[in-house]
Amino acid sequence: MTSHAQAMPTSRRPFLAEALEWITTVDHKKIGIMYLVMNFIFFIIGGLEALLVRTQLANSNLKVLDPQTYNEMFTLHGTTMIFMVIVPIWAGFANYFVPLMIGARDMAFPRLNALSFWLLFFGGLVMYSSFLAFGDGGRPQLPDAGWTGYPPLTTRLYSPGPNIDFWILGLHLLGASSLIGAINFIVTILNMRAPGMKITSLPLFVWSMMVTSAMVLFSTPSLTVALSLLLSDRHFGTSFFIPAQGGDPLLWQHLFWFYSHPAVYIMIVPGMGVISEVLPVFSRKPLFGYDFIAWSSVFIAALGFTVWAHHMFQVGSSLAVNTFFATASMIIAVPTGVKIFNWIATIWGGALDMRPPMLFAIGFISMFIIGGLSGVMLASVPVNWQVHDTYFVVAHLHYVLFGGSVFAMFSAFYYWLPKITGWRLQNGWGRLHFWLMLVGFNLTFFPMHISGLLGMPRRIYTYAAGQGWDSWNLMSTVGAFLIAAAVLVFLINVYVSARKREPAGNDPWGGATLEWATSSPPPEHNFDEAPTVKGRDPLWLLDRPEGSAGKRARA
Repeated sequence: MTSHAQAMPTSRRPFLAEALEWITTVDHKKIGIMYLVMNFIFFIIGGLEALLVRTQLANSNLKVLDPQTYNEMFTLHGTTMIFMVIVPIWAGFANYFVPLMIGARDMAFPRLNALSFWLLFFGGLVMYSSFLAFGDGGRPQLPDAGWTGYPPLTTRLYSPGPNIDFWILGLHLLGASSLIGAINFIVTILNMRAPGMKITSLPLFVWSMMVTSAMVLFSTPSLTVALSLLLSDRHFGTSFFIPAQGGDPLLWQHLFWFYSHPAVYIMIVPGMGVISEVLPVFSRKPLFGYDFIAWSSVFIAALGFTVWAHHMFQVGSSLAVNTFFATASMIIAVPTGVKIFNWIATIWGGALDMRPPMLFAIGFISMFIIGGLSGVMLASVPVNWQVHDTYFVVAHLHYVLFGGSVFAMFSAFYYWLPKITGWRLQNGWGRLHFWLMLVGFNLTFFPMHISGLLGMPRRIYTYAAGQGWDSWNLMSTVGAFLIAAAVLVFLINVYVSARKREPAGNDPWGGATLEWATSSPPPEHNFDEAPTVKGRDPLWLLDRPEGSAGKRARA
C-alpha cells in the first residue's frame, strides 16, 4: 500500500508540472497559444449557437426553440463571436508573433501579458456562468437582450434576474483584458524593436496591431462607462437610462456605439495586417504601396471615431448631424479602398502560389469588398431608414466581420501554424476547407440581403408563411451547416497533420519577416543572436540587398 501510494504522485507529477507551467507562464508564445486555443473553443461555441438560431429560422412557424431560448442563443452568439473570438484572437496571434517579427525576446510586460489572458478567460467564464442562474421556472436565465444590450431591455424592469449582471461583469473583465493588452503591445512595439528596425519599416501586421491597440485605448473606456452606469441603474437606484425617472436610453446608444464602431476596425485592421503579410509571400513580389497601406490604417482608426451615430439615423437627430455622420461613413471607405487597390496591385503580375493562406487572403478581399459596398449603401440616410433593423443589416455585418475577420483568421492559421507547431498542415484539406467555407458563407449571408429588402426584421424568432422569406431562410440555414462542415474539415486537417507531423522547416513559405529566421517552433529565447535589420522585408534583403524579392521569395 505504501509503495503504491508513493508511486501515484510520481506518475502524475510530469502532467501536473506541465499544466502548472502553462498556467503560470509569462512566455509570450505560450500565452499566445492559450489565447488561440481558448478563442477557437469560443468560436465553436458561438457557431453552435448560430446553428440553433438558423435551424429555428429555416422555415416559417417552426418551434425548434421557444422565444426565450432564441433570444438567449442570439444574444450569446453575438457577444461570444465579437467579444470572445474576433477581438481577442488577434491578441493571440500578436502575442505569439509581434515579438518575433520585431526581433524581441518577449513582450514588454510579461506578467501583465499573462494577466490580460486570464482576465479574458475569467470574463468568458463569468459570461457563461449565467447558465448556473436559475429563474422562477427552474431553467437557466441567460443574457437575452441582444449583444448590443439596449435599455430598457437590460434594466431591472425588463430583466430583473441576474442574467444581465453576468453579461455586464463578463464584459467588464473582457474590456480590462483588452486595455492591458493594448498598453503592452504599444510599449513593446515602440521600445523593443531590433536594431535598425524603424517605425516606417515595421511588418504590416505589427503596424496593424499598434493602430488597433491605440483604438482599444481610446474606445474601450466608453463601453466601460456604459456598463458601469447600467449596473448602477440595476442595483444602486440611479436612472441614467430609465426614461420614467429622467434618464435617456439614447445615452447608452451613444456610449455603446462610440466603442462598437471603432470595434469593427479593431476586429478588421489586424486581419488587414495579416493579408498584407500573406499576399507578398504568395505573390512572390514585394508589397505594392507599403506606405499607403500603413498610413491608411491610421486614417481608418481616426475616422472610425467619427461615424458611430450612423447606427442611430432613426433616433430623430437633425439633418446636419445625419449629414455629417453619413459623409464620414462614406469617406472612411477611401482608406479601405486604398488598401484593396494596393493588394490587387501586389497580386497583379505575381507568380501566384494558391495554397490555403493565399486562398483565404483572396477570399477576404472579395468578401470584404461586398461588405464595404453594402456599408456605403447603409451610410445613405434614406437607404438606412428603409433597411434598418432588417436582415440586410445582418448580411452587411457578416460580410464585414465573417467575410473579413474570419477569412483573415484562417489565412493566419494556415500561414503561421507551421511556425508554431513545426509541422505542415495538409494543402488538400485546406483547399477543401476554403471552398466549403466560401460557398457556405455566401449561401448563408447573401440571401439575407434579399430577405431584408423583402422586409424581414432582424431579431424575430419565427415568421408567418406567405411573405416570400421561406426559401431565402432555408438557403441561409443550409449555408450555415456548410460553414460548420468547413470548420470541421479544418479540425480534421489539424488532427491529420498532427498525426503525420511532416516537418515544415524554419521557413516553409520563403517569408520576408523575422519570425521565419528562427526555428519552428521558436526556442524560449526566440533568437540565438539579436537580429539586425536594414530595411523592410529583412529576409529578402539577405538575398538581394537592393530590396526586391530574391531567392527566398521564389522558393
